[in-house]
Amino acid sequence: MSMTKPRLSFSQIINMNVGFFGIQYSFGLQQSAVNPIYDFLGASPDEIPLLNLAGPMTGLLIQPIIGAMSDKTWHPKYGRRKPYFFIGALFCSLCLFIYPFSSTLWMAGGLLWVLDAANNTAMEPYRAFIADKLPADQQPTGFLTQSFFTGLGITLANLSLFAFQKIDFLKQSHGQIPYWVFGSFFLGSICSITSVLWSITKTPEIPPTEEELQTLHAEKRSVFTPFIEIFSAIKDMPKVMWQLALVYLFQWYALFCYWQNASKSIAQSVWKTSPTKDAKLYEEAVGWAGLVNGWYNVVTFLSAFALVGLAKKYSPKNVHIACLLMAGLGLLAFPHIENQYLLFVPMTGFGIAWASM
Repeated sequence: MSMTKPRLSFSQIINMNVGFFGIQYSFGLQQSAVNPIYDFLGASPDEIPLLNLAGPMTGLLIQPIIGAMSDKTWHPKYGRRKPYFFIGALFCSLCLFIYPFSSTLWMAGGLLWVLDAANNTAMEPYRAFIADKLPADQQPTGFLTQSFFTGLGITLANLSLFAFQKIDFLKQSHGQIPYWVFGSFFLGSICSITSVLWSITKTPEIPPTEEELQTLHAEKRSVFTPFIEIFSAIKDMPKVMWQLALVYLFQWYALFCYWQNASKSIAQSVWKTSPTKDAKLYEEAVGWAGLVNGWYNVVTFLSAFALVGLAKKYSPKNVHIACLLMAGLGLLAFPHIENQYLLFVPMTGFGIAWASM
């Protein structure tokens, strides 16, 4: 890739990151809407964790493989990262459109594997896209813009669950799935493909230099090459990365426990019901869970700026410990709160911790 990268205007940086909005909208639906669909289809609580294995497994497998593959890709017409953006967004859009039509648990679970693989295929090269396109002094702006679209996409996905419930003609059901769920997923399907197509058409990639092309063509490649590169990178990981990995192991355990059980927890503590006891009341709990989740994502975006200054003053480690403590206390209090409006209090701490993570 050429050493001198042209500076981009702010609008150009926005255009190149618009696609991240659709990708993150899809992730927001995965966090807040997929598990209620499992509940609508009659999943027992002990089946939910197994049905959610798609998220961590595809992230573990797809992200490093796609990252390694896109680094070694170049096509004169389609570029380096764009093919992965498009293929990922296309399958993501198709899965989001089909998902509400799931009639069985195995269908919903299978679609989640495809959906999450597609999301990771589109998302992973997007981070490298910033480094590819922007000079070093503009990269922080690029990543900040990406963070903005992350927060916007996930927040709107969560809020859509609450908003579509308020539309009268969407209060009926198609089989076991309410029509308002269809509205959220159809909107996500549109956002996924259109936002990525916007970024693809508005942002040309920088071609590699002749020397880089020669290196790419000279390298011996096989289906095992990405896996070899991944294990090589793991082997060479510095000590601090191993320490962070252990910390993140426990953090993500807590996050998935929350995402899998938030709507059921709200249903039991606030509405005094369950998916099998009263489906209509449970739908209200799901909508409120979307509102609560949307709130903590807003807090995440707003608090991120303050955490940067606090980390400089008190050290990143101390700030992160304080943030995790707020999240831990919030999660302890969450299932015991019976007032739906008070749920926003622990989720404020959760949102701050999410920003720190």
